[in-house]
Amino acid sequence: MNNRFTEEELDIAKSVDLCSVASFLGYTVKKIGKYYTLKEMDSIRIYNRTNWYRWSRQSEKGSNGGSQIDFLRVFAGMDVKEAVFWLLDFAGYKKTDDSERNNSLKHCVDKSSIDTEEKEFVLPKESDSFNYLYSYLQNKRMISRKCIDYFVSHKLIYESRDYHNIVFKGNDKNGATRFASMRGVFDKNGHAFKCDVKGNDKTYGFNVANDNSDELEVFEGAIDLLSYCDIYDDYETNKIALGMVADAPLETFLKEHPGIKFIRLCLDNDEPGRKASKALKDKYEKQGYEVSELPPPKDFKDYNDWIKAVKSKNIIPPKKCR
Repeated sequence: MNNRFTEEELDIAKSVDLCSVASFLGYTVKKIGKYYTLKEMDSIRIYNRTNWYRWSRQSEKGSNGGSQIDFLRVFAGMDVKEAVFWLLDFAGYKKTDDSERNNSLKHCVDKSSIDTEEKEFVLPKESDSFNYLYSYLQNKRMISRKCIDYFVSHKLIYESRDYHNIVFKGNDKNGATRFASMRGVFDKNGHAFKCDVKGNDKTYGFNVANDNSDELEVFEGAIDLLSYCDIYDDYETNKIALGMVADAPLETFLKEHPGIKFIRLCLDNDEPGRKASKALKDKYEKQGYEVSELPPPKDFKDYNDWIKAVKSKNIIPPKKCR
C-alpha cells in the first residue's frame, strides 16, 4: 500500500468502531444514555461509535474531538498516515475484490460488539528471553545496553511471551504495578503497534522512583524516558512518562512522592508538546514547585530522535541544568 489512500479506504477507516478502538488501547468504555464515555477520561463523549468530543478541552483546536483518526493521533501518538494504516489493519482490510472485502471486514460499526464491563488488569506473560527487546531498543532506538540492562534488572520493562512486545510497567509507591503499556518491535508499513494493557489505571504512568531525589523529569513517551537516561547517564532522579500530554499520572506521582521540589518538563518539540509544557509549567509553579522546560534541542522532535543523532554523529550533549 502506498502513502496515499483511496476514498474507499478512508471511508473504511472512518467506519471502524471507535468504542472497539478505545477498548483495544486499554480504555474502559461505558455507555451513558445515547453516548459512550471512558472511565479513565469521563470528559470524553463518543457519538455513533465513530466520532468523539472532549468537552474539557473545548478551546484546544485539534485535540478536542474528531474521527477515529484524530483519536489515535491524540491518544496513541500516531500521525495521520499511521492512524489510517492502523485502522485499516484493525478492520481487517486487504486489497481484494469487493465481495471478499465486505465479508472480511471486522470492527466496523454495523457488525461490531463490545464488552463494556470493567476488565481485570493482567500483565502479559514474560518471554523466556528478551532478545527481541534488546535488538529493537539497541538497533532501532540506539539505546545502550547499559541503559536497557538497568530497566530490565529493575523489572520496569520486559518482553512479552506471545507477541514479543515490550511491556513498560507503571508502579505505585509500594512497587505494585498499576499501569502497563505495550510497544511492538515489528513495525509494519511504517507504523507500530502500541496499546495499553486492558484494565490498567491510567492515573499512573511508566516511572522510575527514587525517594532520595527531589527532582522529577516528565516525558510523553517511555522510550524518550530511556533515551534521556542514556544521554545524561542519569539513573538517580525520578522520572515519569505520561503516555500522552494529559497530566493525571504526574498528579498521582507527586501525591505519592511528596519530597519532589523540582520538575523538568521534557516534552516533545512539536506544537502539542510545547503547548502542554507551558500549561503544565504554569500549573505546577502555582502549586509551589520549581519548574523548568527541558525539551530536546530544537532540531529534534523528541529525546529518541536526539539520541539517534548523538550516537550516529558522536555529538556530545550539553550538561543538564536545573
